[in-house]
Amino acid sequence: MARSTPAMEIHRDEGEGAAVVLLHGFPDTASTWDGIADALAADGHRVVVPHLRGYTPTSIRPGRPYDARTLAEDVIGLLDDLGLDSATLVGHDWGASMAYGVASLSPDRVDRLVGVAIPHPRTVKPTPALLWKARHFATFKLPWAARQFALADLSGVDVLYRRWAPGWSGPERDACVANVKAAMADPDVLDATLAYYRALSPRPDRALTHRLGMPSLVVGGTRDLVPPESFEASRSAFTGPVEVLVLDGAGHWPHREREPAFVDALRAFLG
Repeated sequence: MARSTPAMEIHRDEGEGAAVVLLHGFPDTASTWDGIADALAADGHRVVVPHLRGYTPTSIRPGRPYDARTLAEDVIGLLDDLGLDSATLVGHDWGASMAYGVASLSPDRVDRLVGVAIPHPRTVKPTPALLWKARHFATFKLPWAARQFALADLSGVDVLYRRWAPGWSGPERDACVANVKAAMADPDVLDATLAYYRALSPRPDRALTHRLGMPSLVVGGTRDLVPPESFEASRSAFTGPVEVLVLDGAGHWPHREREPAFVDALRAFLG
C-alpha cells in the first residue's frame, strides 16, 4: 500500500521491463533526467524518476528529517510503493549519495548501481583544496543561507552552476537553471533543499558506507569539485565488478554536459 504522505513524488514512471530509478541532485530537478529517461524507456526499461524529498511543496511536512539514512530509506520506501523488489539505481549528487546508502543498507534491493559526480563515500579524502571547493557544505548550514541564496532572482543557483560546471553552456544548461529557479522560487522548497546540508553529520553513518558487491558504474568529470583521481579511488570500495568513467571537460553534471557519452556508457553498463 502506498504511503499517504510520500516523501518522494513521481515525475515519470513509464515503460516496461527491468526497473531503473533515476535520482536527481542539487541544485537540480527531476527534469534533468528527461532525455536519459526517454532513451532508457525506448530500450525497454521501466523508468522511474522521482522528485527528492522537499523538492515539491506537497512533499514538505513539519518535522520531516533530512538526514542521510532517512534519505536512503526514502528510496526503499519508493520501491515498496511501486511494488518493486529491486531496481537499478542511477543517482547524481545527493541522488548518488542516496543510491550508495540504499546499496549499503539493503543490497538485495539494488540490481545495479550508478553514482554520478560523487565517488563512493568511504573513499572521499578531505584535502584543503576539496574543502574550499565544497565550502557550501558549511555555508548552507548558516541560519541566513536560504535568504542569501534567494537574493537577486536566486543568484545562488547561477553561482553554483558557474562554479561547479565552468565549461557548460547553451540552451540545455539554461533550461536546467530555469527549472531549478522555478522550483526554488517557493521559499519552503528552497529551505527544504538546504535542509539536506543542515542535517549532514560530520561523522558519516557507517551503515551507509559498506563495500558494495553489485555491478556498479561511477561517473565523474575532469572539471568537477572532486578531483578525477577520487573517482578512480572508488574502485577500492567495491567487492563486485565496478567501472569508472571520467568524462573529459565535464563538471558536476557529467550526465548532462556529456549526455550522449553518458547514455552510451549507461546502455552498455545495463547490457
